[in-house]
Amino acid sequence: MDEAASFRLATAVDAPAIAELTRQAYAKWVPLIGREPLPMTVDYAEAVKRHRFELAEVGARLAALIETVPQHGWLLIQNVAVSPAFQRRGLGVALLKRAEALAAAEGLAGTRLYTNQRFSENVRLYLSLGYVVEREEALNGGVAVHMAKPRV
Repeated sequence: MDEAASFRLATAVDAPAIAELTRQAYAKWVPLIGREPLPMTVDYAEAVKRHRFELAEVGARLAALIETVPQHGWLLIQNVAVSPAFQRRGLGVALLKRAEALAAAEGLAGTRLYTNQRFSENVRLYLSLGYVVEREEALNGGVAVHMAKPRV
């Protein structure tokens, strides 16, 4: 039986583990787009100081994370990443729902995120969770799909 996940906020000491999990989670996209996705290039020691990171742990292992920042009356989901060893267990969806609840509790309009157009499984997932495409824009040689889920 799978262990249940516990959730907590990240602190500065978590930055190296956040960077490593993000690299592992996004590695599968490198061959598809021919470069490292933006989350793989972030200085997480700095990001942890400026943004909210909620971590999902299974036992003593970091399994998933979500990085959020309030922006223009919305909660921007800057990064959601699940360790390959813990994918397909619902941790990413659980973290997205927690971000949506946080946005509601903070009185924000809802949540926003963006992803690479070529990450079609991510786009499909977000659409299935009630996100809508707001716009698409050229970004770093690809197309970023900007999505939002208004608070209900």
